[in-house]
Amino acid sequence: MSMLLIRGSFRVNGGAKPDGDTIPFIPDDVEDWKLVPGRSQIVPKADGRASVRLEGIDALETHYSNGSYGPVRHQPLKFAHKAADAMLTWLGFTSIDRHPDECVTTMPDSVPGFLLTRGADAYGRCVALVGRRTPPAYGGYEIDVDEEMLKRTVNHHLVSIGLAYPAFYTGLPAHLREVLKAAALAARGATPPKGLWSDDVTLKGAKIEDISSITDADGAVILPKLFRRLKDYLDSAPANASLDCFPAFLAGAADMFRILPDGELITGLHKVVEITNSRHLRMTHPAEDILFDEK
Repeated sequence: MSMLLIRGSFRVNGGAKPDGDTIPFIPDDVEDWKLVPGRSQIVPKADGRASVRLEGIDALETHYSNGSYGPVRHQPLKFAHKAADAMLTWLGFTSIDRHPDECVTTMPDSVPGFLLTRGADAYGRCVALVGRRTPPAYGGYEIDVDEEMLKRTVNHHLVSIGLAYPAFYTGLPAHLREVLKAAALAARGATPPKGLWSDDVTLKGAKIEDISSITDADGAVILPKLFRRLKDYLDSAPANASLDCFPAFLAGAADMFRILPDGELITGLHKVVEITNSRHLRMTHPAEDILFDEK
């Protein structure tokens, strides 16, 4: 698959709140942002930086809110912070200081690296594979991205050490998805399981009493996509609400996806979420078997 290569630097000082799958990037040539395709144009800040969303992975949330349902929330921070710190360390930052508001300061101030992108998402973020140091080609051109190139990215690194879930959308080719899937299965199947897989209960299920069940330090570690939907539901429902109406909420969210390898298009995560006794929730398919539609 061909992707646009953009060279530049990663810089989080100045109020950024990087988590395990999002980081600011400044191209060497700010005009390169105009080359990124997608439904939303990337609008950089005055210094040229814009937010990059890591392709093919999903790390635990350190500060999530969609603006419509309640306050900013986070998942259990143990693995959320580990993912963010692992990403920054891999990129070359040698000192990472995380403040209570999730803003981060680092040393050095910035590190060189590059993006391999196929476009921007609906929020104006560049969706990309992220590499460090010297890029394999000149910036501003499209290059072929194969399995070996993917393995040189922080996207693959985070999945391989068990600090991010695979998160697949239709634009990512099957051969690259398979590389990330293999890394996730290896991390989950290790003895003991690597990273978050030691605590993950997405398929096993968890009892959800209230919002603290998925946000406290000892709360349930679940797929971030499911966390985001569950957080929005719990913050919009009455206190101590059961999960009986959660399937209807998921149906309204209308996430579109297929079950790999070749399932039909499905609308609504309620088709892959099971609720028992009004409080116990689990997903019926693992993250690597779900291919979300880019609507």
